[in-house]
Amino acid sequence: MPWRASALVTAVTTAVITAVLATALTGCGTGSTTPGAPGSLELSIATFGEFGYEDLLIQYQDTHPGIKIRHQKTGQGGPYHQQLFTRLGAGSGLADVVAVEEGHLADALAKSRLFYDLAAIGPREVTGDRWLDWKYAAAKAKDGALIGYGTDSGPLAMCYRADLLAAAGLPSTPDAVKPLFANWDSYFAAGDTYRARTGKAWFDSDAQIFDAMNNQLATGYFDTEDNLVVETNPGIRRNWDAVTAAGERGQSAGLTAFSAEWDAGFLAGAFATKTCPSWMLGVIKAQAGPDNAGRWAVTDAFPGGGGNWGGSYLTVPRQSRHPREAAALAAWLTAPEQQIKAFAATGNFPSQVEALTSPQLLGTLDPYFGNAPIGRLFAAQARKVSAPQYKGPGDGRIQENVATPALRAVEEGASPAEGWRQLVNGAKKVAR
Repeated sequence: MPWRASALVTAVTTAVITAVLATALTGCGTGSTTPGAPGSLELSIATFGEFGYEDLLIQYQDTHPGIKIRHQKTGQGGPYHQQLFTRLGAGSGLADVVAVEEGHLADALAKSRLFYDLAAIGPREVTGDRWLDWKYAAAKAKDGALIGYGTDSGPLAMCYRADLLAAAGLPSTPDAVKPLFANWDSYFAAGDTYRARTGKAWFDSDAQIFDAMNNQLATGYFDTEDNLVVETNPGIRRNWDAVTAAGERGQSAGLTAFSAEWDAGFLAGAFATKTCPSWMLGVIKAQAGPDNAGRWAVTDAFPGGGGNWGGSYLTVPRQSRHPREAAALAAWLTAPEQQIKAFAATGNFPSQVEALTSPQLLGTLDPYFGNAPIGRLFAAQARKVSAPQYKGPGDGRIQENVATPALRAVEEGASPAEGWRQLVNGAKKVAR
């Protein structure tokens, strides 16, 4: 489940999140008492955000009566991954199965010795043919070890409040809005029109737009040799200038993603458009609530033609006391059949080859988004992704802990030039 910039929270909230994570990421699978007895083996799985696993884990327990599963679910991905790597280094405290988001995968690969090679301990029938080539290859360490089974990918579309666009005199049907989202210039131009007619924000935050724009670049914060290229990558600077200029013109609501204010913004209609990888559908439904069903819409148009934002992997850390059982659970959860069910529950789009051609997936409609054909829509967007951008070690930390605060500083009054210096200097510290 792609990634989701972490919030800057108050000291009290931070303490609460830390306490929750201390519980959520702890608990290697507890030992069994009588092997083979019903409920004798407990496995734990740690995830963040919305993976759509609640019903699937119940199903797994029902069909594997000797196993009980404890699901440790955390909301924010940033604190989750920070705690994950802290506990990984400490050598204790992790679940049997641990989700890792693609922005943090390079950090896990750099510590591949602390994870089991799933190609060695996983079910023999699970091979690389299950996944899209790039999804499978991304989880292989330099020594060839496979440390993760791919869950979802994050093909990009655009979600928007159809009622708010219509009230502003802008096109509002999925086909009619496509010219507005043809490229970033047209997107920001439409934002200027919306702002002028309503006085309201066009998008949620500079950081969310900046992240989506950067994920379309051939090279992001790091090149494939793990050299930091933030300062020398013209695409990143171009995106910075464009999004901060739009924000200064009032297009940004200035809401930190996954904060309480951001959650409330969906419910209140605080912004009209949302960059929308497939996993965002579940977030919108959860936060906008039933009263806004039918007001949100989704279109397969996306500025610049789309891209991939997010997607995760299930890993088995060497701390697990039941690695083969954990690998079997991870393999089952990432099978095409289960990933299609997860997609129906949360919008997390499968990365499995068989799933992408499934009539069940392609025929999926979403009543919340006006019966949008989301299966067919995101399958088309996924086909536009030839390969995702390479993420070097520290990529996720730069986006969450450096770029997002730098953009927030600009939204709060710092100049774009000051914010850019904050980004560059902070990135250098992470990459040391």
